[in-house]
Amino acid sequence: MSALTLMLALVFLVLPAVVAARAEVRIQEVKSDKGITAWLVEDYSVPIIAIKFLFDGGSTQDPVGKEGLANLMTGLFDEGAGDLDSDAFQIRLDEAGAEMGFNESNDAVGGGMRMLADRQDEAFELLKLAVEKPRFDQAPIDRIRSQIVSGIVANARDPEAQAARKWAEAVYGEHPYARPDQGTEKSLATITADDLRAFHKANFTRQNIHVAVVGAIDAETLKKRLDQVFGGLPEKAELRAVERVEPKLRQTMHIEYPLPQTSLQLIYPGVPREAPDFLAAALMEHILGGGTFSSRLFDEVREKRGLAYSVSSALINQEHASSLIIGTATRSDRAAETLAVIRDVIGKMAEEGPTEAELEAAKKYMLGAYAINNLDSSGAIASTLVDLQTDKLGIDYMQRRIDLINAVTLDQVKAAARKLLTVEPAVMILGPKFAETSKG
Repeated sequence: MSALTLMLALVFLVLPAVVAARAEVRIQEVKSDKGITAWLVEDYSVPIIAIKFLFDGGSTQDPVGKEGLANLMTGLFDEGAGDLDSDAFQIRLDEAGAEMGFNESNDAVGGGMRMLADRQDEAFELLKLAVEKPRFDQAPIDRIRSQIVSGIVANARDPEAQAARKWAEAVYGEHPYARPDQGTEKSLATITADDLRAFHKANFTRQNIHVAVVGAIDAETLKKRLDQVFGGLPEKAELRAVERVEPKLRQTMHIEYPLPQTSLQLIYPGVPREAPDFLAAALMEHILGGGTFSSRLFDEVREKRGLAYSVSSALINQEHASSLIIGTATRSDRAAETLAVIRDVIGKMAEEGPTEAELEAAKKYMLGAYAINNLDSSGAIASTLVDLQTDKLGIDYMQRRIDLINAVTLDQVKAAARKLLTVEPAVMILGPKFAETSKG
């Protein structure tokens, strides 16, 4: 067990005592000499530092024919950097007692590190090498690519994975969101070390980075660390323009497959995070299906009829698209009934909206659950702060959030329900063929 792993185990013993205190998070904006901005929460309750960062771009920046480039790159940052090859880098990382990881999404490439405060010199130096000088040696490229291809081959035999891919293509058409993040066997085979270096140079810059740090470090020290890790990167990004896309609704895709369970997914319009009615839509969605055990969909589909183990909804916001998604899985011989019940619940919400009591319960949940879901560890806080940055919500959003939610009126939530739920959705059905019924 590494020193950091042991320390993290101890953190979970003291965590319940500090979660309440973290509900009042004091965030500082720190700007380095080279102009890199980070949000910092100083926390000396345990001697750990967590850093999270995102570079705008993500898999939408993969060139056509080289899909999977961003994803492949994220598997290579700890596979050698600077003068250290893969083995040497891994040994140094273990000796420093640090944990490092990278990931990608459609819209960003992210990374992070957790380290012991008294070993931060070694840890930050390794993070600098990974971020600024990844080697992209051929042997690690081939090994990580082979692992990804193995997953692609396995997914080719998975009906749900194949359905999800066809569904993305149907909903997003030619937009980059329709492409598989992992790429294909063909596209991955074309990716070279030079492609990785070009992508890294264009996307890893000081212009398009968002950083958050939580833990036992002060603002003056962090200023130096920001320039140490990110100061050597190019100043400006070279990102391809990506257009906003509206999901293609008013369609039904039935993928016939002899499964004992039928998967159902419905896509409705969403609301951009910056829209004035976003919180009204979020409260409505919570009442509809986001509240799990307290939602209308859960009550009608599972509790009253036992049609599915779970049914839920979610507002999905990406950089270039927004949607409201509802999904469940049910016995194939009851799929028509389940879909009819879901449509009936949605129809009533669109027509009548929620009750005052439902709205008040949703507000209480959203206010009370925020700290538990977003502030329960240093890493979670850092991730939340990065999300607030990318959503452009402001450094004081946590303080304003309570008043913003409490200010939402019942009429505003009803208006959000009418706006989003009166549109005919896109529907995907994975399972045996059936005819829709008009009522549940």
